Amino acid sequence: MIVRTAFVTGASRGIGQACAEALAASGARVVVAARTIDRCEEVAAGIRSKGGQALAVAIDLSSKESIVQAVAQASKNFGHIHILINNAGITKDGLAVRMKTEDWQSVIDTNLSGSFYASQAVMQGMMKERWGRIINITSVVGQMGNAGQANYVAAKAGLIGLTKSLARELSSRNITVNAVAPGFIATDMTAVLSDEFKQRMLTNIPLARFGASEDIAAAVAFLASEGASYITGHVLDVNGGLYM
Repeated sequence: MIVRTAFVTGASRGIGQACAEALAASGARVVVAARTIDRCEEVAAGIRSKGGQALAVAIDLSSKESIVQAVAQASKNFGHIHILINNAGITKDGLAVRMKTEDWQSVIDTNLSGSFYASQAVMQGMMKERWGRIINITSVVGQMGNAGQANYVAAKAGLIGLTKSLARELSSRNITVNAVAPGFIATDMTAVLSDEFKQRMLTNIPLARFGASEDIAAAVAFLASEGASYITGHVLDVNGGLYM
């Protein structure tokens, strides 16, 4: 059996951690990448304790140099990267009329440019192997918009366009590129929202519950599998019906 290597950004917690654990459970070697190396080590240790193979690496998605170094470190230990999950993201919310230039730029740099540079860093290896999976974690707000998040929404919408363009460029080498668009998922990022806002959001979700990180991880694991080999350029909505 071929053992694939998966590289997951933002894997120190939440959706990224769940994706790393799901991919490890499916038999992949997993590179757990995030800014906080100590937390990455904890996640990697948890995977290894269950019999999986995992490596923790530090990465700053706002820095192309950091991305290249992290991928090189991963490749030195585990060989070519076969599966890339572009999950890492930040928010710096605020109304557009008052948004600071640095708040706009930092979110675009991390959430969109970082995903592009990470994809670029693994492409040649995938092309050489003639097999690859790139999965971008976008968001329901990248499809429907959201007041107070112009920077975040622009980055997530940009990921959808990036997904479709890369899918066309890489398909001849048996590399699929897809996106998963989570709805309202219970994570540290959403925990800070007010109860009033959460309740209002809940009334708009037909399945009448918030999603879990494992819901996203299950979709990612499927798109990374052989069973999804004829799916590319697709955005898979995992949002409980919030956006149809």
